[in-house]
Amino acid sequence: MTTATAPGAHAAPRPGLAARIAGRAGGGLIQVFLILIGLFWLLPTLGLLVVSIRDETDNNASGWWTFFTKPAQLTFENYTNLLSSGFTSSFWNTVWITVPSTVLVIGIAAMAGYAFAWIEFPGRDLVFLVVVGLLVVPIQIALIPIAKLYGFLGIFGSIPGVVLFHVAFGLPFAIFLLRNFFVGIPRELLEAARMDGAGEWKIFSTVVFPLAKPAVASLGIFQFLWVWNDLLIALVFADTENQPMTKALQSQMRQFGTNVDILAPGAFLSLIVPLILFFAFQRYFVRGLLAGSVK
Repeated sequence: MTTATAPGAHAAPRPGLAARIAGRAGGGLIQVFLILIGLFWLLPTLGLLVVSIRDETDNNASGWWTFFTKPAQLTFENYTNLLSSGFTSSFWNTVWITVPSTVLVIGIAAMAGYAFAWIEFPGRDLVFLVVVGLLVVPIQIALIPIAKLYGFLGIFGSIPGVVLFHVAFGLPFAIFLLRNFFVGIPRELLEAARMDGAGEWKIFSTVVFPLAKPAVASLGIFQFLWVWNDLLIALVFADTENQPMTKALQSQMRQFGTNVDILAPGAFLSLIVPLILFFAFQRYFVRGLLAGSVK
């Protein structure tokens, strides 16, 4: 018996070649492929780790992969020499620069983003356009004017000066990201809080900000990585006493050339902290990147 096709009904479109191949391959092969890509991406990190725990003579004589057959080459003497050379102070300088820069940017941008999204005030849209326009301002054009300003204020070369610079140039993107996330929150949710007697600060701190965890985590990763790996601002605004790890490693290259026994462990220490942070918050990362893309 033949079943009649309803008027206006259309046959399901035939899947394309790529879709059929993916369907036949199944999830198993795709997962194996992605795992291999991930391992390939981590290969340079593994090589840097091995080089950092091998003697300089062994590094000059053979490739890092030979440690698989000669594990006796591995030693932590490079890290001992690095920490005894004063690199520890550069590590803590990096922490004192990065953590306040990240926390201040998140806090200020969250409040500003909420204001741009849900508080009516004269010139709101114009001010927001100015903030968005600041995204295209290159850092380089501000180096000399801010250096003169810091000299006048007496904070040139200090950690607070470096932090203020990072905060100022991190805010435009942060405000743009969080504002786009906040406008996607249903208005009814805020109206219900106002009917319960909550003020703007109460709504922001107990309703809006807790919902913004994906965007805040994504912003925190971006800001942390940018400040942690920064070299340009450190070279200009941080003196030798307050230099972060990036400037300390750069000075080692200038003094000793290819001093692998110092550069490799220092580079790995500067790498491992952002790597841990990224893997700890990766579940929020994609959700934060898509914040405000759809309503």
